[in-house]
Amino acid sequence: MKSKSGEGETVRTKGSVTINGKVISYTATTGYMPLKTEEGKLRANIFYVAYTKDDGGDLTKRPVTYTFNGGPGSASVWLHMGVIGPKRIVMSEKGEALTPPYSYTNNEFSWLDHSDLVFIDPVGTGFSRAAPGVDKSEFQGYNEDIQSVGEFIKLYTTQNKRWGSPKFLAGESYGTTRAAGLSNYLQSAFKMYVNGIVLISAVLNFQTINFAIGNDLPYPLYLPSYAATSWYYKQLSPEMQAKDLKTLTAEAEAFAMNEYATALMKGDRLTAAEYTSVVLKLSKYTGLSESFIRQTNLRINLPQYNKELLRDEGKTVGRLDSRFTGIDYNDTGSSTEYDPSNTGTISGPYTAGVLSYFGKELNYTNNLTYYILGGGVGRWNYSNVQNKYLNVAEYMRQAMSVNPSMKVWVLGGYYDFATPYYASKYVINHMGLRPEQAKNINFTYYEAGHMLYIHMPSLKQMKVDADSFYTNTLQEIK
Repeated sequence: MKSKSGEGETVRTKGSVTINGKVISYTATTGYMPLKTEEGKLRANIFYVAYTKDDGGDLTKRPVTYTFNGGPGSASVWLHMGVIGPKRIVMSEKGEALTPPYSYTNNEFSWLDHSDLVFIDPVGTGFSRAAPGVDKSEFQGYNEDIQSVGEFIKLYTTQNKRWGSPKFLAGESYGTTRAAGLSNYLQSAFKMYVNGIVLISAVLNFQTINFAIGNDLPYPLYLPSYAATSWYYKQLSPEMQAKDLKTLTAEAEAFAMNEYATALMKGDRLTAAEYTSVVLKLSKYTGLSESFIRQTNLRINLPQYNKELLRDEGKTVGRLDSRFTGIDYNDTGSSTEYDPSNTGTISGPYTAGVLSYFGKELNYTNNLTYYILGGGVGRWNYSNVQNKYLNVAEYMRQAMSVNPSMKVWVLGGYYDFATPYYASKYVINHMGLRPEQAKNINFTYYEAGHMLYIHMPSLKQMKVDADSFYTNTLQEIK
């Protein structure tokens, strides 16, 4: 049976996937969850795909993981078809797009063996839309988004009798912002306590990634990722190139948090000798010339780095994944024309792959445009943080205080310039957690970019790490 777009319509299909040598049979539910007021007025239709393991015992007690991506404005396709769901897009070992038409395959690294999965497209993404006559801006802001996605989770949990299930949240990029906020909102609004949250390529405090005049915080937090990328392209001295990646980035972290951060704090009060020392070390860790670093006044922002690193070769460096390069119209200027790790690498395969999968295997068609990233979402509203940066780490701290058994798994890529791994470490190290709380947070890092899983070695390691996360979290349930 095929479905047309509409309120509350769903399609159920059967499938199976082999994970860790075991065949997992499942039921997929695809379609809409209507959001209504208490008076019954339709506000929006949220599109979702849910996978429930067949013969999984008492479904009211089996774990369930609610999953979404970022943007804001991104559908859940990336985590759905990249790492967590039972199918994945076929890419090269590095993560490059193959020749179209693109394809998908069974995902032997899916997390379905540990938990049922629900992939949520917030309003304005995927096929999700505000109801006719309802302004989409009612859903397009931090508070508005948390409330609507939280309402979806409450409804799905209730309608599918999952209140007794262990619950997890998994988000990527802005989806980690959403997950951290939801961990507290679900507790306060519905008294729903989650067992764990997964933060993939996390951004919890937007001050850490905003290169604004007067905000010096991003410069030291991006430096370890600059060092990793310069090392990847062999732009460092022979001495620095001889180091392994983890040793190099650890050294860059130490310099960033000590001499470099102190120098930026001193500002124009730096002595000439101090200034020169920082210039030399920034050049040492980035491979950029001393004259260029002086021109930036010790403050190399991301567009400048991406344009400058390989300028002499006529290449630019990617933002989502710095392992990918592009070619601009010319080699002048201080910023790149496009992100070669996005438009030239992943958008085409994931769009074609997920739409082919919906029709061919989930037996679901829809005449609406599937907004994979942008297009359906307008200006985002941050009214809750007027004149300051959004920092959801405090919401997560509150959730961890009220729910001391909640586990947090943070994943980052060394080559991610959208949400650099060291920025998330910095934010979590400034949450003010007590030792007994801090032990509930675990970090893992991969030699990949923002979409960790397009890099095959990282995808395989993510599965090993996910097995540990679910096993360790669930074994504490009495």
